[in-house]
Amino acid sequence: MPSVYIETSIVSHATARSSNDPVVQVLQTQARLWWDTQRGDFDLYTSQTVLDEAALGDASAAADRLRLLQDLDLVPVNDEVRRIAGELLARSLRPDRTSGG
Repeated sequence: MPSVYIETSIVSHATARSSNDPVVQVLQTQARLWWDTQRGDFDLYTSQTVLDEAALGDASAAADRLRLLQDLDLVPVNDEVRRIAGELLARSLRPDRTSGG
């Protein structure tokens, strides 16, 4: 089975309150649809870095994000994971923090 690394923006989009921004709305819809219909086709992995990021912010929103991540296997955090995480954060469209994401 193929493997997928789940980073913070995926669970943020999948759990955030609907955005007024149409671009973010599309990302939210895609994340929710993928999570509901496609995730079973993959071995999912995340890292402690993602868990730490997902735990930040509004407590209720953080709990929703962490719930999606709770059963995923963790990859070890090393310099390569930190580099990739930095790249993803630099390039990602994330839900506006004021929208509960």
